[in-house]
Amino acid sequence: MTDIEIANSVKPKCIIKVAKALGLRSKNLMIVGDNVAKIVGEKCRKTKRRLILVTSINPTSAGNGKTTVSIGLADAMASKKLRVCLALREPSMGPVFGMKGGATGGGYAQVIPMEDINLNFTGDFHAITSANNLLCSIIDNHIFQGNELNIDPDKILFNRCLDLNDRALRSIEYEVSKNVKRKDNFNITAASEVMAILTIAKDLNDLKNRLGNIMVALTKNGKPVYARDLNAADAMTIILKDAIKPNLVQTLEGNPAIVHCGPFANIAHGCSSLVATNMALDLADYTITEAGFGADLGAEKFIDFKCRIGDLKPNCVVIVATIPALKLHGGVAAKDLKQENLAAITLGFDNLKKHICNMQNVFHTPVVVTLNEYASDTELEKHLVKKLVTEVTPNFAFNSVWANGGKGAIELADLVVNQCEQSYTLQYAYDLQDSIKVKINKIAKQIYGAKKVSYTKEALASIRTITKLGYDNLPIIMAKTQYSLSDDKDLLGAPKGFEITVRDLELRTGAGFVVVLLGKMLLMPGLNKTPAYAKMKIDEKGNISGLY
Repeated sequence: MTDIEIANSVKPKCIIKVAKALGLRSKNLMIVGDNVAKIVGEKCRKTKRRLILVTSINPTSAGNGKTTVSIGLADAMASKKLRVCLALREPSMGPVFGMKGGATGGGYAQVIPMEDINLNFTGDFHAITSANNLLCSIIDNHIFQGNELNIDPDKILFNRCLDLNDRALRSIEYEVSKNVKRKDNFNITAASEVMAILTIAKDLNDLKNRLGNIMVALTKNGKPVYARDLNAADAMTIILKDAIKPNLVQTLEGNPAIVHCGPFANIAHGCSSLVATNMALDLADYTITEAGFGADLGAEKFIDFKCRIGDLKPNCVVIVATIPALKLHGGVAAKDLKQENLAAITLGFDNLKKHICNMQNVFHTPVVVTLNEYASDTELEKHLVKKLVTEVTPNFAFNSVWANGGKGAIELADLVVNQCEQSYTLQYAYDLQDSIKVKINKIAKQIYGAKKVSYTKEALASIRTITKLGYDNLPIIMAKTQYSLSDDKDLLGAPKGFEITVRDLELRTGAGFVVVLLGKMLLMPGLNKTPAYAKMKIDEKGNISGLY
């Protein structure tokens, strides 16, 4: 059965019953259809507040199943009568219709209703896109109406966005007025500053203040212009007033999942919202969340950015790997992944080992490693992976959640619960008072394993501008390929002695970070040659097929 067929074969619980498991009542819910609700007010109760972060090795075309493992782990813990809640990201329709796919898990470890979550869901992404583009239209209209703030049309820093993959929008040129033409570009909504702000805003007032703090342009005299100078913050907040409320859904086994916001980790910070995470922590003893792509991107940003600003600390970090992905990192061609290859696994293990060591030695977190089993795995291959992992850390478990749901992660759940009780002091990869270059160097050398960092003229100019404006003490968000520890997507495994190139930097004053663009990384993806949308069908009754 396909994922969508499995999802549609399960009769979901009434969403009100799911909410009751978290201590929520009808008054705390804004019902959106039969199986989805927005949480409009939470009932805090005394909980253990254990936070579990699920991350992975660098992803490959073979996948790792990080979200699937998160969901299966939650179901396993719930089967042991533990109070658990998921806090996951919302999928973007760009990758849903493109190559990467959705973000609702797979097999018998899914959150439902999967069509709704993967497509329009509760309209959060549409609201973010609209608020973002409203600000863009306000900027252009201000220039058209006389430009009282003396905005330099060539120094506009805020871009339009769209929740689709569309490479044609990476660079556009249009007429603002008869005398003013300007160049612009679209980012995908997941990479927009409005998405970042909604993800970290503590409440509606914090959201409005952060929106007002967006630096949208420089004047012709080089002075910053903010969204608040254009009186844009209230109007943007009005559009987002419901989007800030987290969404409640359920797993196939009827356990609660809060799904809210969806920044990508390769071009943004890759975490679900701070509001959702804190809400889950307030309502359940164990909160399971995941951060996008590999631990070099999502987990690094989760700790260095989200944990720092949100005063959070993961009690356990779960690192997911698969044998096909290890083989790819070991040099095996995609067509040969089902063939047993112990030598390739041994080579590919270097990638997993690097992520384990980063979590243990840089951030000092308790770690559990899990192998997400595939039907093509052989007993010799699984035995080898266990041997290699346990030489680095004793905390290892197989899981078969895709095939068996929560039953496939019982051993993993036991290990995770045990690690959640370990005491440790969380460390960061860099200090906020470090210069921008020092921050970049620390991540590049400690986390990625780079030997050298080089900078383009544009990047050096941006660093000087950001420092001059007084924003050099902000956290940094690295935008790089997810497929490699380096900035070269084809450099797999655990490369050494490589150089990364900082192409440019972008300031996000509302969100409170600096985006560091590495190599050819772009903020608007394009569709691949054989995108997923081509296989999707809908019949006269509205039934969807081909959606995984």
